[in-house]
Amino acid sequence: MTQAVSRTPARVARYDLSAGQVLVASCVAMAAVVLLDLMDGRLGLLYSVGFVLIVITAPLSVDVRGLFPTGVLPPVLMIVSLLAVCLFEPDAIQVNGMAKDASTIARLIAGTIDHGLTLVIGHGLAIVLIALRIIGAPER
Repeated sequence: MTQAVSRTPARVARYDLSAGQVLVASCVAMAAVVLLDLMDGRLGLLYSVGFVLIVITAPLSVDVRGLFPTGVLPPVLMIVSLLAVCLFEPDAIQVNGMAKDASTIARLIAGTIDHGLTLVIGHGLAIVLIALRIIGAPER
């Protein structure tokens, strides 16, 4: 009769990524989400859902010692991704009341405000997951 062996937290922890690896993977994933969402010419629901999934996956996959960068990641990731959209595909950011000839900074601010709820939800969930990871971390 075989016995099922469960993995101990220490055994599972060796598969955690470093903070740098998580940041690179998050940036690559966000770039892929932005490119996929721009297929229809504007940022929409796919961008919001993809952003939230990326920022909650980051604290779950990083080593406990590298949790700080994942707490800073959500606002930086959103601003950088929106800035890239503003620079390369400015018409994709469509906000009611914004002028058609708005500058890059105006589009960035409007896009950030437009996706503000997405940022609050993603950052809030990331902080909760970071707190749970810290509480559940085995003592050394």
